[in-house]
Amino acid sequence: MTERLTAIDTPPSAPFKEMLRIVEELDTPAGYKAELVRGKIFVSPGPKLRYMKVMKSLRLQLAPHAPEGHEADVAPILFAFPGSERAYGPALHVADESAFDADGRHADASALSLAAELTSDSTKDVDWLDKMATYGRVVPVYLLLDMRGGEINVMWDPSPKGYRSRTNVPFGRPVHIPAPFDFELDTSGFAVEETVAPEDEQR
Repeated sequence: MTERLTAIDTPPSAPFKEMLRIVEELDTPAGYKAELVRGKIFVSPGPKLRYMKVMKSLRLQLAPHAPEGHEADVAPILFAFPGSERAYGPALHVADESAFDADGRHADASALSLAAELTSDSTKDVDWLDKMATYGRVVPVYLLLDMRGGEINVMWDPSPKGYRSRTNVPFGRPVHIPAPFDFELDTSGFAVEETVAPEDEQR
């Protein structure tokens, strides 16, 4: 495995349920996750070590403001979006705990009140395009942390055509996280030093 998003060979035109089963049973290397994107299975590396403090800060700030019965966590949970035939494992999620009482290896995306992704060069296209469109129809709040650009993007008010509202601020400034959270998020510790991989230097 590399540091980049890697597509896995799958049966052509396989039904969503079959693709989801393959994702669930895929034996990914430690530190990697498998997701179902645009009818294909992609494997990507988990968050870099230098991002862990950011994720911890985000989780600790979100948890007290989460809707009743919802839990903020960074556990690698797969959430299925049957209507879009997608299945994602957000870097951080806030979801109704009752969704985890079900059998199986994935939760229904309708349980999500918030999804957050820490985007990198290898995942930015999926995070900005595919995930934004899919989350934007179901998930009340989507946080996209651009670690290379040093800013946080907040999207909310989902609709059949995607999020109706969006704002962004550079790391270091507070940003309002809208309902159902409704608080000011402190991003002062979110900036991290980014390194450029050799393959990125040649692009």
